[in-house]
Amino acid sequence: MSQDDLARALRDVGIPGASKRLVQRWEAGTIGSPRPLHARALERVTGMPIEALGFATPVPIARVSGDGRGGHDVTSTSVGVPSEGAAATPRLAANAGARGAYSGVWLSRYEYFSSGRDATYMGLHHVVLLQHGNRLTVRSLPGSSDSPLTMDLEVDGNVVTGSWNEQTASDGYYRGARYHGAIQLLIEPTGRRMVGKWVGFGKEFDVNTGPWELVLRDASTSKATLEQYNRPAEQDGPDGRG
Repeated sequence: MSQDDLARALRDVGIPGASKRLVQRWEAGTIGSPRPLHARALERVTGMPIEALGFATPVPIARVSGDGRGGHDVTSTSVGVPSEGAAATPRLAANAGARGAYSGVWLSRYEYFSSGRDATYMGLHHVVLLQHGNRLTVRSLPGSSDSPLTMDLEVDGNVVTGSWNEQTASDGYYRGARYHGAIQLLIEPTGRRMVGKWVGFGKEFDVNTGPWELVLRDASTSKATLEQYNRPAEQDGPDGRG
């Protein structure tokens, strides 16, 4: 991409002030670390993590991690570094989702405990996420799992809240049973990962909960991209990469 091309692509994903001059300042090292919102846009445009883009100083972004007490916190992953005149403290992009920036193909991964088998299992799906304002609709690709999954969510700043619904495979352990419940996730400021908890009922109608995360795989929803990910999600590694 030329500098003009990169600036244009950044504007297309919701950075209206992106210019060739800004790109030049990044490349020259005049700005050693981009703002968190700009870092997120750069990841989205280049398809690479911000850590791999060659900035001279750590980017002051945040990640969602377990707090050791069953919940999740948003915590800084680097020493605070002033970026483009901004404060060093990581800032949540409260309005980042207003322009449809979350649409794409995501890896959905959740864990659940099976009392009948006395073991913990993982549910994996490739899902298509479409954003309309602050509403997110999530539908699994038919070839990614034999248990179709849907989610209807709402974005409020960096918090996602909504419901989930899964129809288990008719020839599987749960013999076609339908399960549903609630979910709440925290969005990492890069916009590439959402992490939180699900709540739902079990076979004996007891209320259960467990971890759930969505990891961005591709920002495109083109026919070619959907065909690429219309395959079993078990082929993805533990970090969400193929």
